[in-house]
Amino acid sequence: MNAPQVIDLDREDIKKGLQDGSIVLVDVREPHEYAAGHIPGAVSHPLSTFNPSSLPEGKRIVFSCAAGVRSVRAMEFAQAAGRDIREHYKGGFKDWIAAGEPVE
Repeated sequence: MNAPQVIDLDREDIKKGLQDGSIVLVDVREPHEYAAGHIPGAVSHPLSTFNPSSLPEGKRIVFSCAAGVRSVRAMEFAQAAGRDIREHYKGGFKDWIAAGEPVE
């Protein structure tokens, strides 16, 4: 299998995309992690039950997890399923928290 094409986004990219509605931030952490706190506007799609076909079509999908590892795995799954999804939040939730950003 080819290595996934990965585009790393930083916190400012995520904030801008969420503010202007240009991205759908997909949090692939497990439900208990998401419930304990997540980036406002992020939608939960846990990696353990991940199904690329459940992702919205025609939207710019960006994956996020705790630190940028599972988000790359989710990209691999999505690309293997034929979805052209290449972007993820490199720092993930840990970066978001460390910067003092708001949490839901």
